[in-house]
Amino acid sequence: MTIINLDIAAAFFGAATLLALAPGPDNLFVLMQSAMRGRAAGLLVVLGLCSGLLVHTAAVALGLATLFATSALAFNLLKAAGALYLVWLAWQAWHAPAAAAGTASDATPSAFQLYRRGIVMNVTNPKVSIFFLAFLPQFVAAERGSVGMQVLALGALFMLATLLVFGAIALAAGSLRELLLRSPRAQVQMNRAAALVFVGLAARLTLMRN
Repeated sequence: MTIINLDIAAAFFGAATLLALAPGPDNLFVLMQSAMRGRAAGLLVVLGLCSGLLVHTAAVALGLATLFATSALAFNLLKAAGALYLVWLAWQAWHAPAAAAGTASDATPSAFQLYRRGIVMNVTNPKVSIFFLAFLPQFVAAERGSVGMQVLALGALFMLATLLVFGAIALAAGSLRELLLRSPRAQVQMNRAAALVFVGLAARLTLMRN
């Protein structure tokens, strides 16, 4: 007996792709990081975001996502952590110096830091766990075997859709970096625009209701 048949997998993957394409904080975060730091940086953030989805998938499979759906304290604590992290990124972006063409500034994050940004951005958004809790079970059926294994398989498909869509966004937005390197003033303006975007995302996360 297969965990997920082809028809269900195709339907779920199509829905996941459309959801990844819909404007939201994660793909906006990828766009800004790629425009500021280039394609490679954007792709590292994408990998981090996809790794964060592993946490949400496991939470649904283990039933932990129910905690964030039912506990206002857990929801608000995670939400506050995510908002503070975004404000910290905004401060860094606002004060980031321009880099000369062909060079990197001292403030340029390492590959691990960029990857970690994606993970933290995704994991500290409690709405993702709640969304997974509501969305994934719609494609699960007890007669097909282990519910936990089905959820993990669906989570893997969701990560693949996210990787493809967000990866395309990173590659497209990364071309802006090549133009920005020719103008230090434009780099500063982009960094400050990114800071405002991060503050906006922090405010949006703060105003979320369980």
